[in-house]
Amino acid sequence: MNELKHLAVVMDGNRRWAKKNGILEKIGYLHGANTVQKVIEVCIEEGITQLTLFAFSTENWQRSQEEIDYLFNLLKKYLDESLERFLHNDVRFRAIGEFSKLSEELRNDIANFEEQTKHCKKLCVNVAISYGARDEIVRAAQKVVARGLPITEENITAHLDISENVDLLLRVGSASRISNFLLWQCAYAEIFFSKTLFPGLTKKECKRIIDDFRKRKRTFGK
Repeated sequence: MNELKHLAVVMDGNRRWAKKNGILEKIGYLHGANTVQKVIEVCIEEGITQLTLFAFSTENWQRSQEEIDYLFNLLKKYLDESLERFLHNDVRFRAIGEFSKLSEELRNDIANFEEQTKHCKKLCVNVAISYGARDEIVRAAQKVVARGLPITEENITAHLDISENVDLLLRVGSASRISNFLLWQCAYAEIFFSKTLFPGLTKKECKRIIDDFRKRKRTFGK
């Protein structure tokens, strides 16, 4: 049976879920935030130690300013309301990505949340914000060069936003693509594509997907 240490999730379909249910598209993201908590609970129950969530990509900056502002206000609200729950459940928060376009206030909120939860051990929740895998690899390579180190897989891995390999990549929302997410870390990840739109993802389906992963044969190219 495969051990699942690191689960990565592409949280797609929030707007389509809202439209399907006859509500404002923005409200879909609120329901998506509630689903995030369900996924965190599953990870704790299943003994998963790393959860990485794709929240906002480098390509998402091309969306309307109104939607971008709404999403980051929602993130700020989530941070404001979730600290006590993270601490109670011994969950660490870590943001990954390129943050230069974020407001100073939001960067400070993220840094404070990371600082407050850095001692938590049960689960680490990595939230990818203004993140693109190609950008991450370029930034890692630049750090390696700046430190005068040789370009090796080990050195690049050590300078990525997140070094841990992904065991299972879950893409919800019906699309069958990786979307520039954790390309380096997913080199030998198992992939599961679900047609469920993210706000509709249940704990039962999450556990079914995890069970499917544990039964797969992983060869790592051997």
